Amino acid sequence: MSETHAASYAAAGVDIEAGDRAVELMKEWVKKTQRPEVLGGLGGFAGLFDASALKRYERPLLASATDGVGTKVDIARQMGVYDTIGHDLVAMVMDDIVVCGAEPLFMTDYICVGKVHPERVAAIVKGIAEGCVLAGTALVGGETAEHPGLLGPDDFDVAGAGTGVVEADRLLGPDRIRTGDTVIAMASSGLHSNGYSLVRHVLLERAGMALDTQVAEFGRTLGEELLEPTKIYSLDCLALTRTTDVHAFSHVTGGGLAANLARVIPDDLHAIVDRSTWTPAPVFDLVGRTGDVELLELEKTLNMGVGMIAIVPEEASDVALATLADRGVEAWVAGEITDRGDHATGAELVGTYSG
Repeated sequence: MSETHAASYAAAGVDIEAGDRAVELMKEWVKKTQRPEVLGGLGGFAGLFDASALKRYERPLLASATDGVGTKVDIARQMGVYDTIGHDLVAMVMDDIVVCGAEPLFMTDYICVGKVHPERVAAIVKGIAEGCVLAGTALVGGETAEHPGLLGPDDFDVAGAGTGVVEADRLLGPDRIRTGDTVIAMASSGLHSNGYSLVRHVLLERAGMALDTQVAEFGRTLGEELLEPTKIYSLDCLALTRTTDVHAFSHVTGGGLAANLARVIPDDLHAIVDRSTWTPAPVFDLVGRTGDVELLELEKTLNMGVGMIAIVPEEASDVALATLADRGVEAWVAGEITDRGDHATGAELVGTYSG
């Protein structure tokens, strides 16, 4: 008779002890994100947030969002760099929330791995925690799931969900926008976390570039450029709402600048953005030139150097630019709001990029 062995979770590829060690390693980073409203510690079944803090609002509206970072995680895996991808995750979630004028309150994360490497998981959480600090939000909990057989030992993915709050009469959006308003662009830190399927296809697959290739225009390697963390604008946008009359924000993510801006433009108005007001970073030119990608296709996929848009009354533009400059945010007047007229869409890019 052949020898048989009892089945076990460990034999199936799930290491509970490694998961416990990962939790211990991440605790110090999660602690750095805590706000006074957070109750309890890491390890409970649910994160607790004291909702009595919302009593100061007359009519509090809760805003929520969820997102991931797409195939940028594959660049992190190949580079063996895990402590920046969390910045991207926080940015993708919390900068969606702040668009309506909401203050980020708390966030949870989900990390799925093929095999738990405790230090690697802790590095991912470290990045998420650092991002939460930059966004002014608490990381109240999360989940690390091990999926052997479905993911390779080094494969992983991340996702997150967040909640914010805004006073009902301070809700930002299309209803506030008027003809003559100014479109203010805030510079992106690079590709952010969208379009990596195109970027990887063009640069890594078709052109065969290695991630350790030194690129003169970048002043660093290709991999370092592609892993540049997404700019987190949450606190900058909230500062703007305190110093001037903001009518709307638009977070430039998948779909590009024009499509995301159009999402906050009312049906009877039109946003015109002038390309000549900025020069996209070299990485955008490299993708377009290497892959022979048409400009409109690039603009539908990548942010082209603009990560966030603020729409303010024309007379408020100087104060808005000064506020952002004081916070170290590169920003400029990029366009204006006009009547819709015969335009088929809510926003368009005109002119030619500077440089």
